[in-house]
Amino acid sequence: MAEFVMKDMVRKNGLEGRFEIASAATSREELGSPVYPPARRKLAENGIGCAGHRARQMTRADYDDYDLIVCMDRRNIRNALLITGDDPEHKIVLLLDYAGRAGEEVADPWYTGDFNAAWDDIVSGCEGLLKQMSGT
Repeated sequence: MAEFVMKDMVRKNGLEGRFEIASAATSREELGSPVYPPARRKLAENGIGCAGHRARQMTRADYDDYDLIVCMDRRNIRNALLITGDDPEHKIVLLLDYAGRAGEEVADPWYTGDFNAAWDDIVSGCEGLLKQMSGT
């Protein structure tokens, strides 16, 4: 959901050329799967599409290719570090750090079923991230 929320915010702010945004799984369980149906519905409720997306695995090369690796929770950070081997440039971060909620994790709807809480967390984090990254 965060990939599509961030892309939507970037587009609405006319900043598409300044950002490359992509999501990647840190685990293998959903590789190749489309966006989870309840997440797809929550995005659609808010006028955001995600058609054609398939989960892909994060790679070591992603660390070199991206300025930030934004994670939703500490498990994602742990898995990202296993993939990258290290984080010498301090690129691996939690999304909610950008919402003034340092160290907090996005509510995981996979386990809770609460897509409203996840949505609120993701929007808050993406707003803060966009603000910091765009300098506005």
